[in-house]
Amino acid sequence: MRDRVAGPKDKGLGGGSLGLLGSTVIGLSSVAPVYALTSTLGPTAGEVGVHLPAIFLAGFLPMLLVAFAYRELNRRIPDCGTSFTWTVKAFGPWVGWMCGWGMMLSTVIVLASQAGVATSFLYLTAGEATGSDWISSLDDNKPLHVLTCLVVIAVATALSCRKMSDGKALQYGLVFFQMAVLVVFTVMLFVRIGQGGTPGSLDFSWSWLNPASGFSFAAFTAGLSLSIFMYWGWDTSLSANEETAGSTHTPGRAALLSMVVLVLSYVLCGVAALMYAGTGSSGLGLNNAETQDNVFATLANPVMGSGLGLLLFLAVLASSAGSLQTTFIPGARTLLAMSAYEALPARFASVHPRLKTPVFATVIQGVATGIFYAVLTFASENFLVDAIYALGLMICFYYALTAFACAWYFRREATASVRDFTVKSAIPVVGGIMLSAVFLKTLYDIWDPEYGSGSQILGMGSVFVIGVGLLLLGVFVMLALNVYYPAFFRGETLNAETEVITEEALLD
Repeated sequence: MRDRVAGPKDKGLGGGSLGLLGSTVIGLSSVAPVYALTSTLGPTAGEVGVHLPAIFLAGFLPMLLVAFAYRELNRRIPDCGTSFTWTVKAFGPWVGWMCGWGMMLSTVIVLASQAGVATSFLYLTAGEATGSDWISSLDDNKPLHVLTCLVVIAVATALSCRKMSDGKALQYGLVFFQMAVLVVFTVMLFVRIGQGGTPGSLDFSWSWLNPASGFSFAAFTAGLSLSIFMYWGWDTSLSANEETAGSTHTPGRAALLSMVVLVLSYVLCGVAALMYAGTGSSGLGLNNAETQDNVFATLANPVMGSGLGLLLFLAVLASSAGSLQTTFIPGARTLLAMSAYEALPARFASVHPRLKTPVFATVIQGVATGIFYAVLTFASENFLVDAIYALGLMICFYYALTAFACAWYFRREATASVRDFTVKSAIPVVGGIMLSAVFLKTLYDIWDPEYGSGSQILGMGSVFVIGVGLLLLGVFVMLALNVYYPAFFRGETLNAETEVITEEALLD
């Protein structure tokens, strides 16, 4: 008889809190498309120039392939630990633990980046609304910026501790608002182009959509790493599987639906921004080093006018603030699952009896985000850009492991039908190989201290320190935990034979 350990009901999460729409909104909110565009358009254009739309398409492909792997694994194992749980069952506790670590690191980096953008746009929006350059300039005061950012993180942490169902209406409003403003902004870009554009405006070329021409492989992988970051968060729908009605199928459908909405939004906005602003290094050009990390702040008023331009500021603020709340979901649920299977201290597995959320894990994640942001901000002037570059490394690491885990876990079923071979083996393997190639090439590139912004920490490039340093830290943490939690690392609490009790099985 196989062991039966903590499943959805055992963890104490609030089941049935989300449906297909709610799960899709959670995925879109976590990605925060308006935030992702404003913080990534510039750095990506700096790497690949006019091939910006092609890179968005190239980044979409491995994400789509991995999404199929997530969907198949979730159908069989709807556990809130997602990548951690699945890779443990496929490859064992050591690989699975590091996969969970990579996932948690990605969450902390994204939370820190989102909090930074939310803080900046809080001051920029206030200055824009009041017409005060002094208020806008307050964001340049680093101690004040960090203090405000810590307050923003604290508020987001508190909101994320509430019941999953409590924040649905707010998330619906924030996602609808940011997507509506993004559509208006994209349309206005095309209108401005028709009116003559800017001195740096470009004529559209179909070659912009071809990822195989016009730039080096190094530029391609750097741009692809940034593009992959722009899609990160769709798997939040899967992390909330134990709190979703129809946990075996609804989250996978929501993730795929989110991906389609995102790629259409990114490509259209990318094409419009290129045609209007161009890739120049001055003025409104997307490659202007002074505005690269916040493109929409530069384009808002020239494109939409001072009145409607304020809406774009509000949309970025809503996007980053809303995403802060939902981005807590995957990291906190991963900590919960790791603790439930005795890979972390038992305290992380606690769920609030009334709120039905992992409050302790969420708070710890908030504290880690605040410390990470404060330390790196004071250490590097270009923290936000370098954190995004490093994030691509983290994402490729745990997404690729999850894709390979799908193929290996279902290896005995791959020959059952054409459908099983395609979606359980071939598609995940191709996606995993693509992400592994980006991971290895990025790992090679970041040895150069000039990679990313070129800023350094203790004589090393900050991208290298953030990316490789934190992954290596995970190895030491894992070795230390092996001493205190040997049962997990011996494969006794979670293994390939361990059953996860699904909602449907319990109803039967």
